Amino acid sequence: MAIGISVIGTGYLGTTHAACMAEMGFEVVGVDIDQERVALLASGRAPVYEPDLQELLSKHVVGQPGSTGLLRFTTSWETAAAGADVHFVCVSTPQRHGGLAADMSHVEAAIEALSPHLSRPALVVGKSTVPVGSASRLAERLALLAPAGQEAELAWNPEFLREGHAVGDTLRPDRLVVGVRSRRAESLLRAVYAKPISQGVPFLVTDFATAELVKAAANSFLATKISFINAMAEVCEAAGADVLQLSEALGHDARIGKEFLNAGLGFGGGCLPKDIRAFMARAGELGADQALTFLREVDLINMRRRTRMVDMARQYCGGEFLGKRVAVLGAAFKPNSDDVRDSPALNVAAQIQLYGGQVTVYDPKANDNARRAFPTLDYVDSARGAAHEADIVLHLTEWQEFRDMEPAALDGVCHKRILDGRNCLDPVRWRKAGWTYRALGRPSV
Repeated sequence: MAIGISVIGTGYLGTTHAACMAEMGFEVVGVDIDQERVALLASGRAPVYEPDLQELLSKHVVGQPGSTGLLRFTTSWETAAAGADVHFVCVSTPQRHGGLAADMSHVEAAIEALSPHLSRPALVVGKSTVPVGSASRLAERLALLAPAGQEAELAWNPEFLREGHAVGDTLRPDRLVVGVRSRRAESLLRAVYAKPISQGVPFLVTDFATAELVKAAANSFLATKISFINAMAEVCEAAGADVLQLSEALGHDARIGKEFLNAGLGFGGGCLPKDIRAFMARAGELGADQALTFLREVDLINMRRRTRMVDMARQYCGGEFLGKRVAVLGAAFKPNSDDVRDSPALNVAAQIQLYGGQVTVYDPKANDNARRAFPTLDYVDSARGAAHEADIVLHLTEWQEFRDMEPAALDGVCHKRILDGRNCLDPVRWRKAGWTYRALGRPSV
């Protein structure tokens, strides 16, 4: 039986998931209430920058030259319900205003809007990151509102995408986790993911609560590991040690591993910060708040890295920013993305501007989004332009363009001072070229 798929929500997750499902050979309809976004996607254009995503849209969106025609977009819930057997819910769960908990309004609205149109057997699959216990509540609501009743089932299938690698992570995931309550739901999801399963991807079947906890636990562990090495960077600065050498030595321990042991400016984006806060909030609601008190320190360490970068930059500007020109290389929260949500780079840039510095920003892909979020900063279209007459250069997002850049590319346009907020430039090369180079957690010489 051919399986029709709908994807509800067309942000980073939804657009990527819809395009990848089409790449796997399914007929897919993407659904969103944002008419402008749907029109953009229907024209075959990606609303976000994500490597390989534009190519998949061009390949599959209906009406594109040479398209397979497997992918279309609509604002109609009726269209989605009529043509799909499996409905993936991929809407956002941002941090709630005035608190730490997740805002579930988008997920709840999606269930409320879709359910009345489900008049035949259907599987609704949550992929959004939600507080544990949400799936059980939503399953009851779904069965109550859907004309199909209990034949409209819910499953939970958390996403583990890394922005900048989202297409690959969808087509070739390191694991698939599904929380289900029936063999039918499991069977349908095995059919949807038949291709990666045949390639050896582990397929883990759990209950609802465990599936919900996997994503929260994974993000909390990663955040903890990043903040751990950044805490070690603070100790290294106090002791005169080198955090890069320390992390290399730690990474050779098989119990620890090298991944996410890169000291620097810390994490940002639309997932890790709000997910660990929501996890703390939910643990408190469940009466298990003491189990996650360590995450508060994880969060505080992460935010301290931004303040430390500002302080280092102030030091190299003679103790104050007033009247100083500061070049910022990077605006996205990570490379290979145009996402500026909770971007450490822009947070640092904005702090320096508040202290009186004149800040000029360059990012290969995120300038437009950064300009919308922080319109008072100056933006240019090259690293050399950002560095023009700068008293100091801050490297804050580790784009390959910056990693590969020769110091000579900035000759003659600025003072030769650079702070490496991501610990990925070659200090020997920059110092040999006459630059004062400094990085978080590393000796000044």
